[in-house]
Amino acid sequence: KFFDIKCRFADLRPKAVVIVATARALKLHGGAEVKNLSAENLEALGKGFANLERHIESMRKFGVPAVVAINKFPTDTAAELNLIAEHCRKAGVRVALSEVWAKGGEGGIALAEAVLKTIEEEPANFAPLYSAELPIKEKINIIAREIYGADGVDFTKDADASIRQYNKLGFDKMPICMAKTQYSLSDDASLLGRPTGFRLTVREVRVSAGAGFLVAITGDVMTMPGLPKEPAAEKIDVDQTGKISGLF
Repeated sequence: KFFDIKCRFADLRPKAVVIVATARALKLHGGAEVKNLSAENLEALGKGFANLERHIESMRKFGVPAVVAINKFPTDTAAELNLIAEHCRKAGVRVALSEVWAKGGEGGIALAEAVLKTIEEEPANFAPLYSAELPIKEKINIIAREIYGADGVDFTKDADASIRQYNKLGFDKMPICMAKTQYSLSDDASLLGRPTGFRLTVREVRVSAGAGFLVAITGDVMTMPGLPKEPAAEKIDVDQTGKISGLF
């Protein structure tokens, strides 16, 4: 969204992109159960790297070098952190540990240095993924294939009707904002890792005329407010001594 919409309108030319990864998320994408994400699981972690690798490949399609920031959790083990770093090096990207949550600004120095070194040594050649002049469906298909790895896109009757209307009104030259589950590369939240052989379903297309883009709504994703079913605040508490519990 930032690359294809914000950068296009503001004529920005990013020199690097930071991809934030966690051992917990990679283990989940590698088949570990949510209740066991705090336990060391190198096998699941290794399998889950396929998801991160897809994101690295996607960023390269914009002509921008990537740096992976490992957002360290207290339960991460040295073996897990080393395995992520090893996979990143094999993928050809710099990697740095981010401990800002625990150490404040000092915990982000390694990441900042990695980003600066990347900018100095890996020149960017940024370009949006597609031309805004392309037909609406073609722009959505490009995003689905190139970023998500889908085989193609299916449009519902409602989506088709909206697209025809936007073509008549002159809204067809706008960039696309995809509304999709954040849990999967597909529009099915249960398909973790790096799924293949799937098609994306666009059930609705909305116009945000003031903002200047079209919103393609996929699967059963819910738009704003987009709050979780169980807000994290319900599990957070402060005892009489001022000790906070339930943050993680």
